[in-house]
Amino acid sequence: MASDLETKANEAFIDDHFDLAVDLYSQAIAMSPNAELFADRAQANIKISLTHKLKAVADANRAIELDPSMAKAYLHKGMACIKLEEYQTAKAALGIGASLAPGDSRFTDLIKECDMCIAEEADELPKQTFEKAPTNITTQDPPSLDKTAPSEDQVTTLPSTKPKYRHEFYQKPEEVVVTVFAKGIPAKSVAVDFGEQILSVTIDVPGEDLYTLQPRLFGKIIPAKCKYEVLSTKIEIRLAKAEAINWTSLEFSKDNLVPQRIYPSSVNQKLAYPSSKPTKDWDKLEAQVKKEEKEEKLDGDAALNKFFRDIYHDADEDTRKAMRKSFTESNGTVLSTNWKEVGAKKVEGSPPDGMEMKKW
Repeated sequence: MASDLETKANEAFIDDHFDLAVDLYSQAIAMSPNAELFADRAQANIKISLTHKLKAVADANRAIELDPSMAKAYLHKGMACIKLEEYQTAKAALGIGASLAPGDSRFTDLIKECDMCIAEEADELPKQTFEKAPTNITTQDPPSLDKTAPSEDQVTTLPSTKPKYRHEFYQKPEEVVVTVFAKGIPAKSVAVDFGEQILSVTIDVPGEDLYTLQPRLFGKIIPAKCKYEVLSTKIEIRLAKAEAINWTSLEFSKDNLVPQRIYPSSVNQKLAYPSSKPTKDWDKLEAQVKKEEKEEKLDGDAALNKFFRDIYHDADEDTRKAMRKSFTESNGTVLSTNWKEVGAKKVEGSPPDGMEMKKW
């Protein structure tokens, strides 16, 4: 039965009925998931809209996972990434595919195309630098991501549905942290893939609907430095930024094609806040207060209490345990710093001369 669906899907693809082909491939995959079907569905998805091109990357990755030696899977991943302007990711996939199919000129032609596009991008990089931007915490729902959005006659409008799992992100100067709130998901059911400007998250739990999160990211990332972790209540994904710019959203949109503020080179740089009064050196003021506290001269019990507090503050853990144990067990009449002495026995009270200790 799966083979019949595959044959019909292949015929639909040849006849340029790409949506039908994707649907038939999906039915076949549900019956018999294998690398060949995922690779073929990826090829069909490339022919449709941007969202489907993102799905094509996910399908190609799944095919590679099932059969790492399938050159066709790397070819389709490379083609999809080129359409998404992910040239570095495309080149890496095509390079592997070329090594698996050395006689196939399609790989070398596409690699040359990637090199040309990468060179063009390098010449168009912005040279502006802006002030430090604040850290954002934003919850996103997938918007339209294509720079050149397809016309209405190319895309069938579907009713919007609420995502199965909620996701949000926050950022630091060097990374973006994406959280997918999925509780009790086995790690083996989660697949996460990183591209030059692509994040692909798939949650495939047997008996449940497939969940995918496949945004084209606001900025570029370094895939080799990205990582994720499946926890009991969520999936935490850390994206290493390729540039220390402020992301105004998680996903790319033609509406946010404006120069972004770049974080300063030193992420530990002190923040300066505008004020109508002369600015103060708060670090210097804090050091001065601590110095005054240390040099403060006290008398009587206050001086004694400060002396013991200083001893406790600077002591190691054994000394602190000895002080606590001796003081507690002796009802405040003994304070020892020797753990070897007080740790092995109960400390008896020792009242001052001329006084008697009573138990209440």
